[in-house]
Amino acid sequence: MLDALRITLSYPRTSWQLCLLGVIAGVCAATVIIIFRLSFQYIQLQLLPELGAYEQLSWYERFMLPFLGVIAIYMVAWITGFEHFRLGIPFVIHRVKKHFGLMPLRTSINQFLGGIFALASGFFVGREGPSVHLGAAGTSFLGDGLKLPYNCIRILTGCGIAAGIAASFNTPFAAVIFVMEVVMRNYRIHIFIPIMLSAAIGSVMSRLVFGEGTGLLFLSFEHLDSIIYLYLVLFGMSLGAVSALFNQQLINLMKYAQQFSMATRFTVAAFITGAIGVFIPDAMGAEFDAVHSLLNTDIAIGMVLGILVAKFILALVSIGLGIPGGIIGPVMVIGMFSGALLAYPLETLMNSTEYHDGYVLLGVAGMLTAVLHAPLAALSAVMELSYAPEILLPAILVVVPAYVVSSQIFKNRSIFIRQMEMQDLPYKQTAITQSLEKTGVLALCKQNVYQFDHHQILEMMEYIKHHPTDNVIYREDKNAPWHLVETNTQLEEDSLPYITSTLPIYSYQNTLAEVYDELKAKRSGAVIIKCHLEEKVYGIITWDALHRYLFKLEH
Repeated sequence: MLDALRITLSYPRTSWQLCLLGVIAGVCAATVIIIFRLSFQYIQLQLLPELGAYEQLSWYERFMLPFLGVIAIYMVAWITGFEHFRLGIPFVIHRVKKHFGLMPLRTSINQFLGGIFALASGFFVGREGPSVHLGAAGTSFLGDGLKLPYNCIRILTGCGIAAGIAASFNTPFAAVIFVMEVVMRNYRIHIFIPIMLSAAIGSVMSRLVFGEGTGLLFLSFEHLDSIIYLYLVLFGMSLGAVSALFNQQLINLMKYAQQFSMATRFTVAAFITGAIGVFIPDAMGAEFDAVHSLLNTDIAIGMVLGILVAKFILALVSIGLGIPGGIIGPVMVIGMFSGALLAYPLETLMNSTEYHDGYVLLGVAGMLTAVLHAPLAALSAVMELSYAPEILLPAILVVVPAYVVSSQIFKNRSIFIRQMEMQDLPYKQTAITQSLEKTGVLALCKQNVYQFDHHQILEMMEYIKHHPTDNVIYREDKNAPWHLVETNTQLEEDSLPYITSTLPIYSYQNTLAEVYDELKAKRSGAVIIKCHLEEKVYGIITWDALHRYLFKLEH
């Protein structure tokens, strides 16, 4: 039964089996994320009267809280092994691109517990980083436990990421777009369908536990007069400059911090977070509700600027020094404050704050676009988070100039790509590899293989004589390697009637990309597909069959 399932999932096509696995993956990932969210919220509510209310603590409690957090994070890293402290979205993208989305267990433990302690202790990090990592881990463990083909496990990892984001922010459509635009970077219908199902499951489960609302539902978007559209272009250009500054300074800090130990980096992060929290408690944490309560008051523009600068610094410090958490949440909060600040000149000129919430939302769209280089994900996120589809046109007028200024004028690139390059995490693939990794070896495996051993040499020669085109393999004994036996078509004298070549062994979980890497140098031969835990031979894949598959026409 499992073999039939594995063969079906080896093909790059939509099937009810893949859709069912997408639903199961959504349930697994959403369950992990719900437990994660409830855990850090429970700890925070033991310390605060409500989530994000750090101003209710005394000054020395605000100063000490980050130190308690880093002590707990460091202890988890020490127990699991410091070499396994590789976390966050860049690491997940690397694993998806180079390891089929398979996530190491110890890094996932670090992300789960470390993320809980970081979010509960006032660090300015987001919950989407742990959501992506843990969603990917929960589903990759499922796929690897069932020994499914690697091409399917990669899709299930995408399903887990989408379900994790949807369960964290209640934004299923934005979750799908984020996975396709940022993580997978591959728009295929057989990938879209199960990922959409998983995102829907994640959102439904999140709503059952946390309610129907979204993170930015408190912001209402009012229709903007057409005369304001020109200002939106300048608005977006300013956000592009802010995002380029943020990305560059974050990479500079990460490079500089590499020379210091983890304990030193964590201590510095805790000290700066606690020190700023003493004087500006509103700068701690990345909870949207706390931002709403702050921006909803008649706050002076000088205070908005001060909190923006403080949060800008805390985001650089927390993420740049390795505190486990996401970057998207802080970028959204920085975008909210940037939007409020950049709207001030127009509001003063028009003597009206009618459009204040709209500029806050547009600030989120512009910052997300320019920092992540994910315009579609940014547009869909602000629409879902605010339940305001009419924001689309104004958001485009902000997103496009933000992206162009950031990438063309300041030569800025996606922060995830820059982080992977700085951390030496490979992510690039050739077009051939990308194409062949969509298909498992069982989809092309020739199963009509005839096996012989050293007791059957005469029978083998006789069989080859009468069936020269059949697939024949041979080995000396049980522990010897398999050889492909073929009719010798050369007309040299004294040549044997058949030739043999050693068959490299590949698992039934592999994709055609690994087989191509094995055979491309010789452009001949074959590999044998088998289960490493059993003696069962599934069949062989020849270079000729692989070459024909690679160059067949696609719609």
